[in-house]
Amino acid sequence: MFSQTDFTHMERALALASKGMYTTPPNPRVGCVLVKNGEVIGMGFTQPAGQDHAEICALKDARSRGKNPRDATAYVTLEPCSHFGRTPPCAHALIEARVEKVIAAMEDPNPAVSGRGLAMLRDAGIDVRCGLLSTEAHEMNIGFVSRMTRRRPWVRIKVAATLDGRTGLPSGESQWITGEEDARADGHAWRARACAILTGIGTVREDDPQLTVRAVDTPRQPQRVLIDSRLDVPLAARILDGAPPWIFHAADADPARIDALRDKGAELVELSNEHGKVDLPALLTALANRGINELHVEAGHKLNGSLVREGCVDELLVYLAPSLLGSAPGMFDFAPPETLDARPHLKFHRIDRLGDDLRILARFAEAKSVTNELR
Repeated sequence: MFSQTDFTHMERALALASKGMYTTPPNPRVGCVLVKNGEVIGMGFTQPAGQDHAEICALKDARSRGKNPRDATAYVTLEPCSHFGRTPPCAHALIEARVEKVIAAMEDPNPAVSGRGLAMLRDAGIDVRCGLLSTEAHEMNIGFVSRMTRRRPWVRIKVAATLDGRTGLPSGESQWITGEEDARADGHAWRARACAILTGIGTVREDDPQLTVRAVDTPRQPQRVLIDSRLDVPLAARILDGAPPWIFHAADADPARIDALRDKGAELVELSNEHGKVDLPALLTALANRGINELHVEAGHKLNGSLVREGCVDELLVYLAPSLLGSAPGMFDFAPPETLDARPHLKFHRIDRLGDDLRILARFAEAKSVTNELR
């Protein structure tokens, strides 16, 4: 169905899409390559929200080179949109350009599109094919797929630990377990690709983190999110510096603290469960409604354990250092299952060596429906 030439051009389109890794959310990361008579005549990738999508960028690029896109083949990593959002439909633009063929990596999981763009192209007499390098395209937009199909972000917990699974000393000291040049820089790259970074009040009290991307270049900082049921965050905490964080709290928070934090610029959201804590599943829904595709969690063992217990985690990003700490805090704190069969099950997705450390990306079995979506 697809030739080696098709694979080559779609790989180029995926490389283009990756250029929007840090800038396109909440929109998906999409790349487009226009090919005519064996020549690449136009290329583009989706710009920040409200600006041109990949197909429009590629068409403009072709015309700026003096190339006519008529009868060209468009290789695009996601089905061209068929609806008016902040920008006009890309499917219309391809039809008006009179391209001959469209090869898409995957259908758009957005219910407002979901096959309609491809159908619109076919109805216009364009040869349409879909499914080339769909796995790679899906991985690039796994958070967008999650938000569109489950109404929740793709949630990734990042942990740095020793080989015996310890994350710090009993005193709370945890910096630095892994190597600075490799694992820590890689961790900041994962921060940068996320729409938001989540932590808990325990981590803020112990480490006073900035929760910003510093070790890699990025044109924008992810939204910072804090879970703090009683609003105990110190007013001098670094998470309150710079762009305002979102702070989720319970119903019995002190009104005076609410006023003080609002004066600092923080956006406060009350979201309680029956136990007087922040409702974690409802939190994910709230974040999805705010356009968060990927949620990167850097928290302590208590919040990590609560997120796992509530079924709110899709994958673990674990950096293992070749050292031991013995009787020290671990990665997760939740009650053990009654049987081994009842324990949470994961699958190793990737294992890489970074300097002296290992990076493990493992996915929970519950996330399978998303990872298989649109394959």
